[in-house]
Amino acid sequence: MKNKYFGTDGIRGTVNQGNITGEKFFKFGLASGNYFKNLKKNKQVAIIAKDTRLSGYTLEPALVSGLVSGGMHVFTLGPLPTNGLAMLTKFMKANMGIMITASHNPYYDNGLKLFGPDGLKLSDKIEKKIEKLIDYKIKKSLTEPKSLGRVKRLEDANYKYIQILKKNFPKNFNLRGIKIVLDCANGACYKAAPKLLKDLGAKVFSIGIQPDGFNINDKCGSTYPSKIKSAVKKHKAHVGISFDGDADRLIMCDEDGKIIDGDQIIAMLARRWKYKKILKGGVVGTLMSNYGLEKYFKKKGIKFIRANVGDRYVKELMQKNKFNLGGEQSGHIILGKFATTGDGLLVALESLFALRKGKRASEFFEKFKKTPQLLKNIEVKDKSIINKPEIKKSIKLASKLIKGSGRILVRKSGTESKIRIMGESENKRLLIKCVNIILKKIR
Repeated sequence: MKNKYFGTDGIRGTVNQGNITGEKFFKFGLASGNYFKNLKKNKQVAIIAKDTRLSGYTLEPALVSGLVSGGMHVFTLGPLPTNGLAMLTKFMKANMGIMITASHNPYYDNGLKLFGPDGLKLSDKIEKKIEKLIDYKIKKSLTEPKSLGRVKRLEDANYKYIQILKKNFPKNFNLRGIKIVLDCANGACYKAAPKLLKDLGAKVFSIGIQPDGFNINDKCGSTYPSKIKSAVKKHKAHVGISFDGDADRLIMCDEDGKIIDGDQIIAMLARRWKYKKILKGGVVGTLMSNYGLEKYFKKKGIKFIRANVGDRYVKELMQKNKFNLGGEQSGHIILGKFATTGDGLLVALESLFALRKGKRASEFFEKFKKTPQLLKNIEVKDKSIINKPEIKKSIKLASKLIKGSGRILVRKSGTESKIRIMGESENKRLLIKCVNIILKKIR
């Protein structure tokens, strides 16, 4: 059964519409706080971070109000990458953590991602339980006046997060002599990312570090990689790194300006970890992972399995199979050895750690030949259009035509009002033909 409020990655939508209102965020705070109360603890604690959207100033107080009304003490952390919030939830032994963000979406969207005391994103099962509490009578969820929570702002959250990241690497690890272009998407990592890499000795050229509440992901960040391409060439940098709005994903760029997507980064990490005998079990990808990656892993003797799209589904399969590496083509990559969710800064550090000895990014990351892929994102009013008989018929026809030489995947976006059509095949003419068969029926 479909969740009422939660999508692929938390709750997301347009501000001041639907679920993204102050009224709803009060209920989200009250419901999640009540669910994560631990009666064995003397002090009930929730921590909240956010990205740089203007709407955060509206939604955060409403969320805080709901939490304290239910008896939670709240620490607000300000702008912080999503995994920074996940790490600090566990580090501070909080009952829960909430990230206010709409990730890679435009400024006019917002939402939230919930984390349990273990720093993990919530399962569908837990989300359904919280949804029941959201719709429960507010009066019955409110605490007695004497048990109301308090609110405190933590000013050093970014510093704490950076220190945790550094502890995963040798004390002598440095990036002296390496020139890096950073695109922080005017988002959550605009403070942490430049500071971290400068502290390690890198020469850093930063873009996307002047958030104004409206410019998050606006022609910058991981969904607009042309920005780092041109900047890397301009500054003759060794590598470019581009994050999304909440910095849980990254896209990279080599010294020649060639984009390195999540699949190529995962291929590099898997090969390196296998050589270092760090890799456990194999790698989890998603339905969107390039077929070329699957063939590469088969050749290298690395087990590969696919999860549904969404990094929490990747994490769930990693836990189930006891794998310590997984991720998505989009750049959500989970280093299970170090983190519970995708972390662009952590993956960047792990990649730079491997590159620090003068290796060229172009040689280091180019691990497999990608199967040509065609992706179409179609804006729709109602995503259930995908269930119409004529649409189903077109998908069946396209899948039949491409069978044996490629694959077709059609799915609803879990975060936007879009239908995504993805096709892969070495036969480019057939690929275009099959994608267009479906495209014509949806439009």
